[in-house]
Amino acid sequence: MNPRLVEIALRKQRLQLRAEAQRDDMVHRLRGIDATLDRLDAAREHLAWAKEKAPLLSIGVLTVLALKPRLTLRLARRAWVGWLLLRQARGRPLAALLPVAAPVLGRLLGALSRAISQRAARG
Repeated sequence: MNPRLVEIALRKQRLQLRAEAQRDDMVHRLRGIDATLDRLDAAREHLAWAKEKAPLLSIGVLTVLALKPRLTLRLARRAWVGWLLLRQARGRPLAALLPVAAPVLGRLLGALSRAISQRAARG
């Protein structure tokens, strides 16, 4: 047999073995990404469902707002604090935001508190 053909056959075999090892390595590395992509697909499906049901969800939120104003106030407060913590975690300065937002938030909370107390006094 021609030594050149033997050398080519051996080189082909080494390349095939290396390609198989690379495929196995790629499959091993992509296992974690596959699970993450599945979660992202599920979140996207949930968002699409929420967009389709926006009128129903709005009615539900308004119903809870009308029937449970204290719960709504608590949730609004928690959302505000969560948003502030998120901004702080991202490294943005809160000092520039608070002087503007604090009076507005104070007036809003005062109005909600008065509405709750009036509602409680009536019934």
